[in-house]
Amino acid sequence: MSGTTIVVGYTADPFGHAALEHGISEARLRGAGLLVVNATSGESYVDARFAGATEVQDVETRLADCGVAYELRQPIGVDPADELLAAVDSSGAELLVVGIRHRNPVGKLLLGSVAQKVILECPKPVLAVKPAAD
Repeated sequence: MSGTTIVVGYTADPFGHAALEHGISEARLRGAGLLVVNATSGESYVDARFAGATEVQDVETRLADCGVAYELRQPIGVDPADELLAAVDSSGAELLVVGIRHRNPVGKLLLGSVAQKVILECPKPVLAVKPAAD
């Protein structure tokens, strides 16, 4: 993908859907392409945030219909935060979009936080979004 790029950290949940929609909006606004990254460390048998075949097909349909150039990557066996940071660096992206969720302090301590790491370490602007309240 050449030109300006927006990187989206996608997860197969409402937070990932919000990130994707905001990423599409930013790409349209900036005349940019999208690099959508849905990564998993593969440490558990099933990672609910990693998109399965049906979800990938739905995402690709949405991306194809949105009118912006895109690439979808699904690396396995990587640290998702490191993968997003590398994607921003390697694509020359101007913005990273991630979905965020509220977590209690113990949850952050025990499980870490991909969003927190990328927000703190990303050298480019990060747009942190959440789904609209019902």
